Amino acid sequence: MGYREWVEFAEDMAQGAGKILRRNYGKRQSIHFKGEINLVTDVDRQSEAYIMERIRSSFPDHGILSEESSEHVSPSPYRWIIDPLDGTTNYAHNYPCFCVSVALERNGELLAGAVFDPLLSESFTASAGGGAFLNGERITVSAIENLRRSLLSTGFAYDVNQSTDNNLDFFREFVFTGQAIRRDGSAALDMCYLACGRFDGFWELKLRPWDTAAGLLILREAGGVATRLDGSPYDIHQPDILASNGRIHEQMMAVVRRAMGGKTP
Repeated sequence: MGYREWVEFAEDMAQGAGKILRRNYGKRQSIHFKGEINLVTDVDRQSEAYIMERIRSSFPDHGILSEESSEHVSPSPYRWIIDPLDGTTNYAHNYPCFCVSVALERNGELLAGAVFDPLLSESFTASAGGGAFLNGERITVSAIENLRRSLLSTGFAYDVNQSTDNNLDFFREFVFTGQAIRRDGSAALDMCYLACGRFDGFWELKLRPWDTAAGLLILREAGGVATRLDGSPYDIHQPDILASNGRIHEQMMAVVRRAMGGKTP
């Protein structure tokens, strides 16, 4: 299969899983806790089961990394990275910000990604070297060049009340230097919104591969930049990310350095 076919398959799975989320949205949820405030619903698992069955039926030799199940390790160079419901807490509270995220990598290189918001019927897609799209229309990052005029986004880890590595120092500094900050609870959508120019910058700590795999490819193909907080190269196995339209990246890094006060991220 070529890149276009991979993207089409990923998008079709994301949209199929999105129908499950949409159908059950607003209904009483069976909620289970993986930690004090980290939860999972039965709908997460239904969405995941649907995607995994699609992959196993079509590509039984491929590896699969998904948030709610143990990794299926395979000798194949291909691995699917899935978040069947990014924004579970939002979903459980009927807050309308969540999505399905599906990405494919080969030997660690991201080939295709799809992020689908079932409430807005927005489908973000990208393939390596093929550009990024929203519902079939090409997207690019914003042209904002001044951090003070930038709309930023971020998120907080589930252990924010227990860990000193909790993002609060960064949040405080960015509040005073950006135009405004949004905290919507879906890293995948944050990165897609950055890719299409709704946000100008994004940062977050303690992320996992399924949080950023599809969004990272979409962002890069839209002309965006992603590094770690210290400016070193970012990949989906790193816990912290600093992403932007590229034009405000150095300004964001200066804020991070000020918030760190000489400490190492």
